[in-house]
Amino acid sequence: FKGDQFGSGFTEINPNSKIPALLDYDHSDETLPEGEPIRVFESGSVLLYLAEKFDPSVPEGMRFLPPTSKPALRAECLNWLMWQMGSAPNLGGAFGHYYRYAPVKIEYAIDRAAMEVKRLFDVLDRHLGGLDGGEEKAWVCGDVYTVADIAIYPWFVNMFK
Repeated sequence: FKGDQFGSGFTEINPNSKIPALLDYDHSDETLPEGEPIRVFESGSVLLYLAEKFDPSVPEGMRFLPPTSKPALRAECLNWLMWQMGSAPNLGGAFGHYYRYAPVKIEYAIDRAAMEVKRLFDVLDRHLGGLDGGEEKAWVCGDVYTVADIAIYPWFVNMFK
């Protein structure tokens, strides 16, 4: 499958040519012609879509996306999910590229990206450790494991490899 996301078939699903992307044929959207799938692309959108689709059948305490009946918890979850969407390009994109893959090592680019990565780790560490005025947390939304944790973990843990 290497490189398949750049083909015309895939760009019909995700015009940005990136993974993940999915087509959902098992939906009840009456605004679409019968048999036409719902396309979902970009990691945050996929996580939200799947959580909203499947979480209602899961007991409330085990849901990945807090329900609308808990607006503060839901907002906190979405805050951290969007934080990850905005910060991941700095982790894997800028720093990962300049430090590991760039054919020419440019000290300023590496230092600038490393500084931002350190800042992002500090934001997350202070939040989880309760150093931002809150309590120590097991997960970004407290004791609830959410789509925000699912999104954040792989980007941050892979910085140590």
